Amino acid sequence: MTVLAESRSLEPKLPAPRGPSSARVISALQDRGLVVIAHDGPHSADPYGDDLQLALYVLYELHYQGFQGVAAEREWDPQLLALRRALEQRFLDALRADAPVRADAERTLAELLVEPVGHDDASVSHHLQRDGELWQFREYAVLRSLYHLKEADPHAWVIPRLHGRAKAAMVAVEYDEFGAGRAEDIHARLFAGLMADLGLETTYGHYLDAAPAAALATVNLMSLFGLHRSLRGALVGHFATVETTSSPGSRRLAQALRRMGAGAAAQRFYDEHVEADAVHEQVVRREVVGGLLEVEPGLDADVAFGVRATSFLEERLATELLDSWRQGHSALRDPLPSHDAS
Repeated sequence: MTVLAESRSLEPKLPAPRGPSSARVISALQDRGLVVIAHDGPHSADPYGDDLQLALYVLYELHYQGFQGVAAEREWDPQLLALRRALEQRFLDALRADAPVRADAERTLAELLVEPVGHDDASVSHHLQRDGELWQFREYAVLRSLYHLKEADPHAWVIPRLHGRAKAAMVAVEYDEFGAGRAEDIHARLFAGLMADLGLETTYGHYLDAAPAAALATVNLMSLFGLHRSLRGALVGHFATVETTSSPGSRRLAQALRRMGAGAAAQRFYDEHVEADAVHEQVVRREVVGGLLEVEPGLDADVAFGVRATSFLEERLATELLDSWRQGHSALRDPLPSHDAS
C-alpha cells in the first residue's frame, strides 16, 4: 500500500493577487509592511468576486497553515485584522441579502431532506454520476481540496462555544472526521488518497491559484462563521447542512468514480461518507442543533441563516461548474494538464 506524505507538512506558497485588496494583503505579508485600507476598497468590491474572496481566503489561512515566508505572528496583526473585518462585513451583508431566512431552523433543515425525483440537472453529483467525465471529476476534486484537505477544522472552532448535549454530540461527530484516533483514517488523509488516485497533487493549498471565486467563497464561509463567536449558530447551521446533504451526494459520487474506473482509494473517501454521514445527520439535527436551541433558542434564526447561506453558495458554485462543463470548458482558472487514467 502506498503511504502518502502528509499533505500539510509544508506551508503553501502565497498565491498571485487578483485585484487591489488581495494585492494589498499579499504584498503586506511578503514585505512585513503595513496594510492601508482604502476608503472605499472593501466596501465597493464585488462580495463574491475573485479579489475579495482571495483576500479573505489568504487572511483566513493565517489561522490554519500559514504561508511560506510569513511569520506566524502575522495571524494577529491588528491592521490585517481590520482589513479582514471590512472584507468580512461586505461578504456577510451580501449573504444576508441574498440568502434571507424564510423559516425556522427545523423547517429550513427539513427542506434539505427532500431529494428531487429523478436526476437533478442543477446538481454536480447527479451530473458526475450520470454522464460526467473523468476530467470533470478531477476538476471537482481540485476545488474541493481547498476544504477537504483541512476537513473538520473550521467546524472545530465551535466546540468551546457549545456545552451540554450540543458539545458532546459535536465532539462525537468531529472525532469520526478526525479518524476516530487513527491518523490513516483522518478524512483529510482519505481525500489526499482520492487525489493521488486521480493523478493530482496532494500538497495542501497547491491548487489555490486555480480555484475560482465561487469555490473560495464556500470555504471562506466556514472560516467566517468559525472565527466569530457571534456566528456560532450559523456555523452549527453550516455543519448541519454538510452532514444532511453528504450521504446521498457521496453515494452518487462513489458511483461516478466506479463508472469512471477510479482506484480504490478514490472510491473509499466517498464510501466512508455514505454510512458515516447518514448517522451523523441524525446526531447533528437532534443533538447538536436540538441541544443548542434548547439552551439558546434565540439562535434559531442564526442556525437557519447558516443553512441558507451554505446552500446559496453551493448552488452558485454548482451553476458555474455545470455551465463550464456543458460547454466543454474547464471550470478552473488554470486548467489541469491531460491525465492518462491508465
